[in-house]
Amino acid sequence: MSENGVIHQSSCPHTPQQNGIAERKHRHIIETSRTLLINANVPLKFWGDAVLTAEYLINRMLSSAIQNKVPHSILFPDEPLFRIAPRVFGSRWED
Repeated sequence: MSENGVIHQSSCPHTPQQNGIAERKHRHIIETSRTLLINANVPLKFWGDAVLTAEYLINRMLSSAIQNKVPHSILFPDEPLFRIAPRVFGSRWED
């Protein structure tokens, strides 16, 4: 892992409070998903879609943790940022 710039850190089992970075990221995903659902007035049965959409959008936004770069562009530099033009969450899909 160290060859790829990854710092391995471990925490005690069943103590999520020791992993602050992961907890903050998880909270960011949950809050973004909740905001998408509430803003679009979409039923809770679409929670999974909201989480997937939140992750998709977060991975395509600038991140201060990586010097204001886009995570997707770093991992996949030759791919376009969006293969399909983004739509408003909760809108109908039409071809």
